[in-house]
Amino acid sequence: MSHAKTIAVGGFQHETNTFAPHLAPWEAFERADSWPGLASGEALFETMRGLNIPLPGFIERAARDGHRLRPLCWCSAEPSSYVTRDAFERVADMMCSSLRELDTLDAVYLDLHGAMVTEHHEDGEGELLRRVREAVGPTIPVVISLDLHANVTRGMLELSDAMTIYRTYPHLDMATTGARAYDLLLPLLAGRALHKAMRKLPFLLALTSQCTDFDPCRSIYGALPPESDAAGVEIVDFAAGFPPSDIDECGGAVVAYGEDESEVEAAAERIYQQVLAAEAEFEVELLDANTAVLRAMENPSDKPVVLADAQDNPGAGGTSDSTGLLAALVRHGAQQAVIAVLYDPEVARQAHAAGIGGQFDALLGGKSGAPGFEPYRARFQVEAFGDGRFTFTGAMNLNSQAQLGEMALLRVVDANSDVRVVVGSSRAQCLDQAMIRHLGIEPAEQKIVAVKSTVHFRADFDPIAAETLVVIAPGVNYCKFDDLVYRNLRGGVRLGPLGKPHAG
Repeated sequence: MSHAKTIAVGGFQHETNTFAPHLAPWEAFERADSWPGLASGEALFETMRGLNIPLPGFIERAARDGHRLRPLCWCSAEPSSYVTRDAFERVADMMCSSLRELDTLDAVYLDLHGAMVTEHHEDGEGELLRRVREAVGPTIPVVISLDLHANVTRGMLELSDAMTIYRTYPHLDMATTGARAYDLLLPLLAGRALHKAMRKLPFLLALTSQCTDFDPCRSIYGALPPESDAAGVEIVDFAAGFPPSDIDECGGAVVAYGEDESEVEAAAERIYQQVLAAEAEFEVELLDANTAVLRAMENPSDKPVVLADAQDNPGAGGTSDSTGLLAALVRHGAQQAVIAVLYDPEVARQAHAAGIGGQFDALLGGKSGAPGFEPYRARFQVEAFGDGRFTFTGAMNLNSQAQLGEMALLRVVDANSDVRVVVGSSRAQCLDQAMIRHLGIEPAEQKIVAVKSTVHFRADFDPIAAETLVVIAPGVNYCKFDDLVYRNLRGGVRLGPLGKPHAG
């Protein structure tokens, strides 16, 4: 690039599960958890440095080419139900005010999720982009990156000039996606217009079926052409969608960009047809808690069996306080078993008050108000404490600094079982062994490791597992949709691969 450009950069990430019981207020975006808290101004660059997040990936590539980067703001909150009106308006105002204050501007890059729903807007990202467009005008290029679970909408497509999407689940390529967004911006900075194509899937795809480590997703994502693979085509991407978002445009989509309209449309159609042809293959074995625990207890290996408490995954809006799998572990007499992380700040405080070795009776979990959830009543012994501050060591969140509040390792006092619970004060998906090691437990030395996660855990836990089982215990990250009451979803969409069409 012969001339340096002025590029505004920022991000606003939230994955909204409209079936979850808890909202995402302003405070959730301010505070740090598994990712950094709200960052703005020049501090944004230092906050993002070296993290596997799209924004630093973009920043590194753009800075290497000598462009002038202007920080907006970046924030995220743990997936939950609706983003409050107050939170959305504050962040949108911060971004757009910063944009309007710039003397010169050549382009905008935004690190977004693609499945944000607010109290007052079904399409959070579409509304944000509408306001960004008002601030910068129709001619400034706006490029965005989205999560693999984005529900790509017409608004997102029309109001941005180009987008690119994660290609791995677990999301190991977030920073890489940010860098790819920069490459996608280059033809726009050179004054070349890109044609856009989109194909929306006619069926919803559960998160349990979206893992890119296995077919059919492995083959579909492997077939995505690299940049400039075909003449006239810059990029083709596939967003698998986030089904627990009750909005009209919920579901997966294929998007493509390039200068040759016919080639771009053909490239999008080719991947779209590949996804349709694989519809019947999107199946994952889902076990009830009793079956999963009994099968895990039969494992003869010296490696642990990993149980994914998929429906209570806080990384998909789950409350992280369902006790169905915990109860099954104790009921069946599981040995050398640990479950992490169960969200209960009240019990974490009780544990710290009781002290190491102390015992106390408690109602653990089940306090979120989610339907069918009950606390687990038991006596617990305190084995370890943690302050929730540690560095992630797994590939997905590598180098990110956790700030999860008071944590405790509790053993269920029971003569017939040997079950421990990692209790935390923040909802945080157990996707990294560091979250358990923080309490002095080595996951590889257990017989059973239960994690409140759907797929992200696989990057760090599958390598140590004798077997990995996906468990269907109570939770609001629904893996089956037939019994869900969608009020806003467009009619005709199949509720799962080969599922019944939604009446609308």
